[in-house]
Amino acid sequence: MADPLVDAPAGPTSLELASGLRARVAAFDRQADTALDPLRGHPVADRVLYAASELADFSLLWHLIGAAEGLRSAPAARRSVRFAIALGAESLLVNQGVKRLFERGRPRHDGHRPHHLRRPSTSSFPSGHASAAFFAATILSAGRPRTAPALFGLAGLVGTSRAYVRIHHASDVVGGAAVGLVLGALARRWVTNGPP
Repeated sequence: MADPLVDAPAGPTSLELASGLRARVAAFDRQADTALDPLRGHPVADRVLYAASELADFSLLWHLIGAAEGLRSAPAARRSVRFAIALGAESLLVNQGVKRLFERGRPRHDGHRPHHLRRPSTSSFPSGHASAAFFAATILSAGRPRTAPALFGLAGLVGTSRAYVRIHHASDVVGGAAVGLVLGALARRWVTNGPP
């Protein structure tokens, strides 16, 4: 009589699972890159997406929006300061913490770039631009459902720009967006209401 534990077919090993996951991620990245290709080289698309990528360097875009929000009142100014502190902490955590857990190379790009672009030296995964963008959108849209679509749309544009300019793989952007959403949800109450 067969022993069901001995004769049962073995499941995939962790190495096989990891290899399969890498293959699916690579296929996703290729599909996303192929989808962006028809836009590349279009003067308007190039200008908008390169500008979005450049403007979001060092979270400048989000700091500007937060500072503008702070001009409305004294409580808004205090929220703006807390937002700037939280955004700085998020950047430090992602760029000097999370990225160090991964050693993913950036996409190869040997062609001409139509506009200036800073090329970071850190790991490609996750996208710090996408993380900061979704972190900021999560916090800035708190209690303001009418502005949420614009903020998350802008965050999506910034994230997409990083794959468009071939500084990040599309999966880096998805990973960065997920990290930003989680960190934003954790920081939102402190930024919005202040210390307990």
